[in-house]
Amino acid sequence: MLQLLAGDPSAQSYWLNWKAFLCETWVLSSIVISLVLIWKNECLDRDSSGSDGGVKWRDKSWHYWFDESWRPCIKEIHPVLLMVFRLVAFVLLLAALTADVIVHGFDLFLYYTQWTFMLVTIYFLFGSLLSIYGCYWCYKPTNNFNDFILMDEENNLQMALSHTQYLQGVNTGDNLVLQRKLFVPKSMGLFGYVFQILFQITAGSVMLTDCLYWTVIFPFLSIKDYDLSFLTVVAHSLNAILLLGDITMNSLQTRWFRISYFLLWTSVYVIFQWIVHACVSTWWPYPFLDMSLRIAPLWYLVVALMHIPCYGIVVLLIKLKRSVLFKWFPESCCFL
Repeated sequence: MLQLLAGDPSAQSYWLNWKAFLCETWVLSSIVISLVLIWKNECLDRDSSGSDGGVKWRDKSWHYWFDESWRPCIKEIHPVLLMVFRLVAFVLLLAALTADVIVHGFDLFLYYTQWTFMLVTIYFLFGSLLSIYGCYWCYKPTNNFNDFILMDEENNLQMALSHTQYLQGVNTGDNLVLQRKLFVPKSMGLFGYVFQILFQITAGSVMLTDCLYWTVIFPFLSIKDYDLSFLTVVAHSLNAILLLGDITMNSLQTRWFRISYFLLWTSVYVIFQWIVHACVSTWWPYPFLDMSLRIAPLWYLVVALMHIPCYGIVVLLIKLKRSVLFKWFPESCCFL
């Protein structure tokens, strides 16, 4: 789908008019709001200390448990099953992405769809590595407690070993009873945190890409007698199918303020398009990105607002999954 230029982005007048100003305002406002939300909810909470004796350390901390990145949502699902699913998903996505590039060339990466597809591929690669490491570490005995985190599966407690009296399998701390022990490197908490953010961006982007394509772009192309290819269908469906499968099994969670990362991801894409068109006279991958259109500011605003329901779908799906699992498998849920 190629959209010819309606205006000349290399001209100064293209960027200095009321339509461009409104479009730029929507994008920059999204960036500012996102950064404020991240600073308020990530950075401030990181430095704040809980008043509950550390039981809610995870909610007050800057990172998420490494445990969440590889452990399934219920104990009946073996971690190896999630690992195999992620590996298969990564191979399928990589094969589809490679085939698409071979057929259509690297110009595909001018599309947000391919950015999203590449991001989903990276997500499953990262998830596969964490699952492999998690399965390996779960069954690997260790007596080296340096730079390790103590995690309790039963009581959902976490703390640095240097702050406990737990040593060599003997707990001498006050009022702390650990039923099952798991020692992992503290550095894996960082990877778990990064993976959590990657999940928020990926899930939101997939919903936005596929929903926008099938509800807005595809009907428009149908009127133009557009020939829908197999690879196009794959690019706008396979990522959602595989991601929904991962959401069904994993124990990752969402928080509303993390829509900020999703907004930043889209904003980076839009700014990338602006830079490309300011430097090179080329076509717009999506018609509504062209700021010379009379309704361009409205399009920018609508697409920005679409992030809310798209991310909301992900939040709703996970809340629904939690509700069903707590009702049907109350004793085996691994959610915190």
